[in-house]
Amino acid sequence: MILPYLHSAQKAKRIISLLDGKAKTELVESIASNILKAKKEILEANKMDLDNFSGEKSIRDRLRLTPERISGMTKQAKSVALLPDPVGNIVLDKVLENGLKLKKVTVPLGVIGMIYESRPNVTLDAAVLGLMSGNVMLLKGSKDAVHSNRAIVDIIARTLVEKKLSSEAVQLLPPEREVVGELLKADKYVDLLIPRGGAGLIKFVRENSLVPVIETGAGVCHTYVHESADIEKAVRIVENAKTARPSVCNAMDTLLLDKKIVQEALPPIAEKLAKHDVEIFADDISYSILATHNYPLLQKAAPENFGQEYLALKCSVKVVECFEEALDHIEKYSSRHSEAIIAEDKEVCEKFLKQVDAAAVYSNASTYFSDGECFGLGAEIGISTQKLHARGPFALEKLVCEKWVVEGEGQVRK
Repeated sequence: MILPYLHSAQKAKRIISLLDGKAKTELVESIASNILKAKKEILEANKMDLDNFSGEKSIRDRLRLTPERISGMTKQAKSVALLPDPVGNIVLDKVLENGLKLKKVTVPLGVIGMIYESRPNVTLDAAVLGLMSGNVMLLKGSKDAVHSNRAIVDIIARTLVEKKLSSEAVQLLPPEREVVGELLKADKYVDLLIPRGGAGLIKFVRENSLVPVIETGAGVCHTYVHESADIEKAVRIVENAKTARPSVCNAMDTLLLDKKIVQEALPPIAEKLAKHDVEIFADDISYSILATHNYPLLQKAAPENFGQEYLALKCSVKVVECFEEALDHIEKYSSRHSEAIIAEDKEVCEKFLKQVDAAAVYSNASTYFSDGECFGLGAEIGISTQKLHARGPFALEKLVCEKWVVEGEGQVRK
């Protein structure tokens, strides 16, 4: 089904890899401008997807586009265009004793396949990051967003043609599930696969792909309120981490509280969460406190409520005896995405930042900051939770690899 896409991607790769930084910047800026001009067209396509959607509220929020969100998407794209060109950087430059000139330079990865769920903004992010790094993008979105994705990719294709470039440099693959299986086996044509979505999707891709995979992992994120925490600060951070955008991977899923301060800290935190209708799955101690304060959406926590990515206005709460128990809980349940501590004890903060194994660790700040744009990277493919090649916001700087360039004048090895 996708063989024609694979062949055309290989041809487009040669064309895109020749673009210099100036040409790529102009291309991405034009794409952003054309997306903004076609806002009405994109919103109409998105309405078709929303009309056909019958899933969970949190997924619907990820699917939904608004004029403000489209403006934000194009702003991100333009910020990517202003970043330094990651291609052609000389990492090493020397002359060997035999006269060979040796260089190590950064080059595009080639053809990148992206598999993602109901987030049409990812379509634009992935396309501009791929083009700015000289790569060809094969995008496999979900059926839920097929009209939105098609509208965005059509505008990108028109812009590529305007620039006299191959429209196949960014392709939207058919939405059928069978396409994923074919893409996973396309190791002769695809250089890298990036799954972005829930834990089930990522696990399936990792276990079945013949193509190298970089995981942009599910976010099971904890916020730990230490006994030395400033309670007012904790209330503000927890509210932001859980409720600012609950459907994204950097939202808080589990709140940990030291037993010494739980009676003082939990009620004001719960008061804020209640205003957002957050459903809480509480362990025995926190359940007793919340029940006393008549928390409206309260459930007793089951084992499966810990280590779960909610992507909704839901979270679990656990009371811990000490710092070490908090670290043990995070170690057991974390997806290695983003973890935070709220504490005034600087030594404890330093221990947390050094000992917690995650792509991003925070002291006295919200995990909602785990984002390429917030980190000054323009945009991101996703948050990588693995340790090889890229970790954390997987952005422009990591969409390249290295090549050795050797120039001689007839030398042979003896």
